[in-house]
Amino acid sequence: MPDSNLASFEEPLKLILDKINKWGETAITMLPNFLVAILVMFAFVLIAKLVKKLVTKLLLKTTNNQALQNLVIRIVYFSVILIGMFVALGILELDKTVTSLLAGVGVIGLALGFAFQDIASNFISGVILAVRSPIEIGDIIEVSDYMGTVTDTNLRVTTIKTFQGQEVFIPNSNILQDAIVNYTTYGKRRIDLAVGVSYGEDLRRVKRIVLDTIDKMENVVDRENTIFAYEGFGASSIDFQIKFWIEYPNHPSYLEMRSEAIMSIKEAFDQADIMIPFPIRTLDFGIKGGEKLSEMKVHLAEIAKHSENDN
Repeated sequence: MPDSNLASFEEPLKLILDKINKWGETAITMLPNFLVAILVMFAFVLIAKLVKKLVTKLLLKTTNNQALQNLVIRIVYFSVILIGMFVALGILELDKTVTSLLAGVGVIGLALGFAFQDIASNFISGVILAVRSPIEIGDIIEVSDYMGTVTDTNLRVTTIKTFQGQEVFIPNSNILQDAIVNYTTYGKRRIDLAVGVSYGEDLRRVKRIVLDTIDKMENVVDRENTIFAYEGFGASSIDFQIKFWIEYPNHPSYLEMRSEAIMSIKEAFDQADIMIPFPIRTLDFGIKGGEKLSEMKVHLAEIAKHSENDN
C-alpha cells in the first residue's frame, strides 16, 4: 500500500517538474526577445514624447483651441505607445494572446458602453466640441439656464463661472444638445429699454430727444442701427422701446450701460419738461359712492356740527 501511494504521487510531481523545466527552457530561450521587447518599449516611449512635442508646436501655430490641442496630443501620444506595445508583444510571440485580449476587451467595452452611456455621450460630445469649437475659454455664454464666463473645457464637462461667483460644471452633452448663446462672438450686445411718456407729450419731440440722448452716450456702437419704436397705448402712458448696441463683453458692463441709459433719458426728460407718467388711483370715500373728496369733507363737517348742537 505505501508503495502504491508513493507511485500515485510521483506521476503528478513528475508532470509538474517537467512543466517547470519547459517554462525555464522557454524563459531562457525567450530572454533575448524579452530584453529586445523592453528596449523596443523604451524606444517607443521616447518616440512618443518626441512626437508629442512636435505635435504641440504644430498645433500652437495652427489653432488656439486648447481643448482640441489636448485631444490631439493625447491621441497621438497613446497611439504611439500602443503601437510600441503591439511590436513588443510580437517580439515575444504573443500575437495570439493579444488577439484574444482584444476580443475580450471588445466584449467588456460593449457592456461598459451600455452601463456608462452618459459618460460615453459626454466624452463623444467633448470630442465634437473640441473639433467644432463653438465656444472657447474666456467666452461669455448662456446655456442650460446658466450664464457666465467659460473657464475650462475638457472631454467630459465645460466649466463656467457665473456672474454671481459660482462655478458650474455643465456636461458636454448638454452643451452640444442645448441652445448656446455666445455673447462674445460678435463683440457687441443690444440693450432693449422700455419707456413710457404722457399722452399729452409731442411724440415726435420725444423721439428726437431720446435718440439724441443715446447718440451722446459713450461706448455706444453702430449708432446708425439704433431703433426707436412706439409700441402702443398703455393704461397711463404711450409706451416705446429704445434699442441700441454696446461693446460687449468689453468694459463697461451690460448692466452699467443700461443703468446709464436710464439715468440719461430721465435727465433729458426733466430738462425738456417731459413727464413719465405713473398709475393713478382714485379713492372714493362716499358711502353711496360717486362723491368727490371735497364734497365728502363738507358732508363730514356738517355731521360734526349737528352732533355739537345736539349735545
